[in-house]
Amino acid sequence: MNIESIVGAVVAIVWSPYLVALCLLGGLYFSIRTRFIQLRALPEMLRLMFKHRASESGLSPFQALNISLSSRVGVGNIAGVAMAIAFGGPGAIFWMWVVAFFGASSAFVESTLAQIYKQRDARGQYRGGPAYYMEKGLGQRWYAVIFALCTVAASAMLAGTQSNAISSALQEAWGLPVQASAGAVVLLLALIIFGGVRRIAAVTQWIVPLMATAYLLVALVVMLLSYERVPEVLSLIMRSAFGVDATFGAMIGVAIQWGVRRGVLSNEAGMGSGAHPAAAAEVSHPVKQGLVQSFSVYIDTMVVCSATAFLILSTGMYNVYDPAVNGVPDQARMLLDNLPGMEAGPRFVQHAVESALPGFGKSFVALAILPFAFTTILALYYMGDTNVSYLCRNKPAEWVVNSFRVLFLALVAYSAINSATIAWTLGDIGVGMMSWLNIIAILLLHKPALAALRDYENSRKAGIDPVFDPDRLGIKGAGLWQRITAGMR
Repeated sequence: MNIESIVGAVVAIVWSPYLVALCLLGGLYFSIRTRFIQLRALPEMLRLMFKHRASESGLSPFQALNISLSSRVGVGNIAGVAMAIAFGGPGAIFWMWVVAFFGASSAFVESTLAQIYKQRDARGQYRGGPAYYMEKGLGQRWYAVIFALCTVAASAMLAGTQSNAISSALQEAWGLPVQASAGAVVLLLALIIFGGVRRIAAVTQWIVPLMATAYLLVALVVMLLSYERVPEVLSLIMRSAFGVDATFGAMIGVAIQWGVRRGVLSNEAGMGSGAHPAAAAEVSHPVKQGLVQSFSVYIDTMVVCSATAFLILSTGMYNVYDPAVNGVPDQARMLLDNLPGMEAGPRFVQHAVESALPGFGKSFVALAILPFAFTTILALYYMGDTNVSYLCRNKPAEWVVNSFRVLFLALVAYSAINSATIAWTLGDIGVGMMSWLNIIAILLLHKPALAALRDYENSRKAGIDPVFDPDRLGIKGAGLWQRITAGMR
């Protein structure tokens, strides 16, 4: 067996229909328990985004949001959407929307829990995330260690999808050798990650809003140029999602699977990755950052992914693989072959923009992917670094941290110069492992998040700024918040 068949077999096990059901039903459950917090608290999410400032120990809510968005708004919004359409048909986009809507409540729960159970590391900075609340909230150190180890591995796997997209897009746009782009990415990445968390926050808080705005403006221009196709695209997505389209009617099963898989990879709701920067925020109440992080899911999937889907579908610049045909060369597997010989990924988007804006598309998408992917790699490094810190009881030796950095950089370089299929499949394995472990954990541990939510809403109704006191709510294991609250008295 070659490496492609091995990783393919592993991803089929990890991303079984059970995980798809767990993602959707878990999000539905949290939506009901929070009374659809993702809808009724939208104004509050926007209000809180710029409310608090950074401190010596923590980031501002906006900085934490941007680290989270750096992870969410990345190549998954470009290459990931393209691959969802290629393997799941246009209907996969609808299921991406579904998992984003329900996933916003999962993001709220996991981010609130991350805030409740956060700690300070040896340098006095806030650290937190699923491993921390698994140990402190569930009392299961062994489970937390397994998650932390999976996350360290997953961060490097997922980073590989981003570096691969960079090298692929630059080669398509300007013929740049993949080895050259890999070397440049690794060098620049090394300069930043060796500078620590604050340097990552400083970079992402400026790049993320600018890159997302530029990309959306181009998508809007293409939409205006082909506005008459908007109803047709929406109709195609809905027909394909429910198996009534003449071409894609038999793909409803894979549409759901790929929509959920790519949706989780893109917006990361329920996966636990957004909980890591959420824990690092300086706020007076955990729910504040939970609401801010929940909003990031909308930005990622409902806005950026939808823009990409429209670019691809409105221009017809995509291929679709026939799920019923396996074990033959790619060209013989095509259900729809609009771009002969084109591998699914960012090149779909490059050709889509190029068809609408000749002489501009390939270069623009390549330039857009650079900051998208690079900041995502930074956010993934932060996620891995946080879990290395956890495994070392928040006091990692310098050689441990540097070893992780070198390994991370090596895997980024490896994926940049190898097959996109392998890179994305490895990324899917990483996402799947984290999602299994985290969703089960937050289903078992969601009650403290619900208690915090009730406390927050009662304070708001009383007209006072909510301040978190775990003892008053009967929440155990929130030692840092006990000390913070005591210091306020």
